[in-house]
Amino acid sequence: MALSLSALGVVFGDIGTSPLYTFKTVLGLAGNTPDHAVALGCLSLILWTLVIVTTVKYVNVAMRIDNNGEGGILALMALLGVKLKPRPFIVAFGLCGAALIYGDGAVTPAISVLSAIEGLNIVDPSFTPYVLPTSVAILIGLFFIQPQGTARIGKAFGPVMLLWFMTIGLLGIWGITRHPSVLLGVNPLYGLHYLFSNGLVGFMVLGGVFLCVTGAEALYADMGHFGAVPIRCAWSWLVFPSLVLNYAGQAALVLEGAPTSDNIFYRLCPSFLLIPLVLLATIATIIASQSIITGAFSMTRQAIQLGWLPRLQITQTSAEGYGQIYVGVVNWILMMVTCALAIGFGKSDNLAAAYGIAVSATMLATSALLFIAMREIWGWSVFRAGAIAGGFIIIDAGFFTSNLSKITSGGYVPVVLAAVTYGFMYIWHCGAEAAYMRVQEYVVPLNTFMNDIVQNKIPRVPGTALFLTRTKQDVPPVMAWHLKHSRTLHERLLVLTVHTESVPWVADSRRLTIGEIAPLFWRADAAYGFMERPDIPRLVEQIRAHGCALDLSDVTYYVGHETVVPREDRRGLPKWVVMIFAFMQRNCLHVSDYFRLPSDSLVEVGRQISI
Repeated sequence: MALSLSALGVVFGDIGTSPLYTFKTVLGLAGNTPDHAVALGCLSLILWTLVIVTTVKYVNVAMRIDNNGEGGILALMALLGVKLKPRPFIVAFGLCGAALIYGDGAVTPAISVLSAIEGLNIVDPSFTPYVLPTSVAILIGLFFIQPQGTARIGKAFGPVMLLWFMTIGLLGIWGITRHPSVLLGVNPLYGLHYLFSNGLVGFMVLGGVFLCVTGAEALYADMGHFGAVPIRCAWSWLVFPSLVLNYAGQAALVLEGAPTSDNIFYRLCPSFLLIPLVLLATIATIIASQSIITGAFSMTRQAIQLGWLPRLQITQTSAEGYGQIYVGVVNWILMMVTCALAIGFGKSDNLAAAYGIAVSATMLATSALLFIAMREIWGWSVFRAGAIAGGFIIIDAGFFTSNLSKITSGGYVPVVLAAVTYGFMYIWHCGAEAAYMRVQEYVVPLNTFMNDIVQNKIPRVPGTALFLTRTKQDVPPVMAWHLKHSRTLHERLLVLTVHTESVPWVADSRRLTIGEIAPLFWRADAAYGFMERPDIPRLVEQIRAHGCALDLSDVTYYVGHETVVPREDRRGLPKWVVMIFAFMQRNCLHVSDYFRLPSDSLVEVGRQISI
């Protein structure tokens, strides 16, 4: 129960605040004054979308497929496209989904906060000029508190969202009592009849209906923080019933003839409680935005560890939870984009046109990966997996196709943001691979290296030298370069390679592989999960505990620093790709900071690499 309460404040913020704008958007797409058939048809579509997409697909199917407890499209990509079998097309699928989440993540805070503050228009129309400035001020404040961490206020997120869901559920019940026949909307035939009898309009309405499940991907992505059972309990016993009641209550007001020109959600509330509801909705949307920002930070860390983004400064803002992190570059970029979207679109109605296309594409990619997981992890037959995953793909494809109609009216924004993000991820990965292959050309065979030391009578000085390298055999270039310039070598040598596995966590028993390749010369390989950050000084202590005679009081760390330039021949990467990669490399977190190396014991050996 405690974990379920905590999950309310982190996992369900986005989907929990969707009643603020979903039904209003759907009615706007439906066109003329909604009648009985329109209200019940739209309500039926929303309810069964919640059932099929969220309850069936994510809560009961996707959350049963995890990567050592972690969920989300990147974890699924690492499981299917790297761990089980290297498959570039699965990696491409996963990265596209991750990039689309970044694009949609910039829209979510803007539309959520705007929708909440627009409730002031119903309180008093004179507040209208202040809605946008207030929303932008709240968004800026939200991003500015991120460096301080949200551990303290995060403890209140769960109880606040509990109050929010109870409130919208009770408001929904009050609305249903006004027109109980709205409960007929539970019948899926009303939704199907509306969808297939209204031609293009019915199809376009799907783009608005989809907004009710835009936060469903978070249920899967945040599974590692709380576990599947607490999330399922919170969804089944509180979140889902509250959402159903509230949407039914809004539809009941439409059947009763309430005005639909403004936000129908706030029409559910008695006038004397309207201001408290606006305040509660504002807090709920801030919490929803916070979960999106935190999710972007977590996904960035995963992408860095998997080698698809450059090293960035990641600050742990709380010792209580691994998910409490801060990534400055991501925070400020999201702030600028989110505020620009709020100012550029002005109203939540306008932003709704830009919302949904990215996350619908992500859900479509997740469904395709679920089909592969059903076949390879669960061992299902093609027919069985195709029947289940194929149904998800058809539904997701319908929503995605409907959302494509939003491209010209603002839907291009998250798509462009996602394309830029994917481009940077792809360029970084290609550049890093090319640099690694070039460095491999300078690896020195171990026998040759040791013979040169003897023949040239290289002095061996006291102490331990640790060489960090990506090479997995023989003598790394950074050691050869050091010997060439210093003409000396330490008495004890350790070559260390750190790699990231396609699992979130690696047990300490599997962390290290160590071998003595020459007298007082060891090679060690350290494995970390994509949710872990290496700590080399601590790792050296573990290496010594494994029997290596290292002098911990006198360790010098050597790292290589490659300055990347374009190759003169045509075998290298395009010049513009090299220039972008070199820019990213110059501005990424220094390797010493990433591996937590002590600056007073660090030697950096530089050279130029053409790729």
